[in-house]
Amino acid sequence: MIVVRNRKIEPLFTEREIAAEIARIAREIASRHPAGTGDEILAVAVLKGSFVFAADLIRALHAAKLAPEVEFISLSSYGGGTEGGEVKVLRDVETDVSGRTVVMIDDILESGRTLQFARDLLLSRGAKTVELAVLLDKSVKRKVGIDADYVGFECPDHFVVGYGMDVGHAFRELPFVGRVVD
Repeated sequence: MIVVRNRKIEPLFTEREIAAEIARIAREIASRHPAGTGDEILAVAVLKGSFVFAADLIRALHAAKLAPEVEFISLSSYGGGTEGGEVKVLRDVETDVSGRTVVMIDDILESGRTLQFARDLLLSRGAKTVELAVLLDKSVKRKVGIDADYVGFECPDHFVVGYGMDVGHAFRELPFVGRVVD
């Protein structure tokens, strides 16, 4: 347990564990899309939460001999309560995705609604495939039938922070993933 900003945080996944999983995911992506085969990938990071994971994964892809083009999308789910509602695009990709292999990068897959919306959107624009790479998979919260192609960790049913994820715009800077203990 550590204390940050007067809040107790229990680390769940350490910086070292995260780095090892990211390297493994990058190798797995590279094995499915080898360099020089004409199957170059477009990496699309879902903002804001994925920015740390996406940056580290993109560097790991470079180490795995891939040179993905990088794009960003920002989405918001509007609606009452915690269930969410209509998904809106706040910032769209600027690159034409038609005929492209897209690897969408997000911090956590929970209900699946937002990532399903984003995947369907890019497929409707002609993407050849849209694969999902997530650091955390909280499958106990899934509301739609979607699974990630690349997963770092199965996440317990806790609200998590750190490594880009926040609560009230705090704790994104932590180099690990943890849960706030009240």
